[in-house]
Amino acid sequence: MSRVLITGSADGLGLAAAQTLVHDGHEVVVHVRSQARLSAVRDLLESGARAVVGDLADLQQVREVAEQANDVGPMDAVIHNAGVYSGSQVMPVNVVAPYALTALMDRPARLVYLSSGMHRSGRAVVEGMDWSGRRQTGGYSDSKLFVTTLALSVARLWPEVFSNAVDPGWVPTRMGGPDAPDDLRLGHLTQEWLATSEDPQALTSGGYWHHQERVRPHPAAGDERFQNALLEQLTQFTGMSLE
Repeated sequence: MSRVLITGSADGLGLAAAQTLVHDGHEVVVHVRSQARLSAVRDLLESGARAVVGDLADLQQVREVAEQANDVGPMDAVIHNAGVYSGSQVMPVNVVAPYALTALMDRPARLVYLSSGMHRSGRAVVEGMDWSGRRQTGGYSDSKLFVTTLALSVARLWPEVFSNAVDPGWVPTRMGGPDAPDDLRLGHLTQEWLATSEDPQALTSGGYWHHQERVRPHPAAGDERFQNALLEQLTQFTGMSLE
């Protein structure tokens, strides 16, 4: 059985993945934004899950989440699920937080980053981005292109780690809305599979996945020059390096 941290576990796909992995006997570490949100994962905690707490829009709290996670012990996998759809916190939560957690946490065997099909309309431009969230300089599609690029960058830089990005589809969660047409179960199956399965296909790296099928991402995500430009920006902003 694996020990898996899932960010953004209080609702939506993160909660569904946590419930499935706990049911399957894995050791799950859930993440919530605040102490008040622990009530949303009470059933999981009563079933043996552990929790880390911190607002991923706040870089100092991201550091604290990483410390809490490292105190639990080495993770076999981290699913970077937390995300926001709009507003000034898009870059801090969707991009900076997964980058910082990747840099700060003890290195797991597997990393899974939640992307979106909308990343294909993202702009492959990092200059001028306000990573702090004080100003809104990029949208959701941009953030998902960046996090997909991060996943493929980690796969290149850390060959001993399986690092992948997942498009969960447009599913009926609070973010996706009740009329979303895709299958909710399929929306969290791929990240669970990449985090825990011994299937040879799951034991690969540098992929962009949709419903357990490897598909082509935006060309910029695999462009080493663009990867390096993104990593340089994030290193400068956070003071943390992946190397």
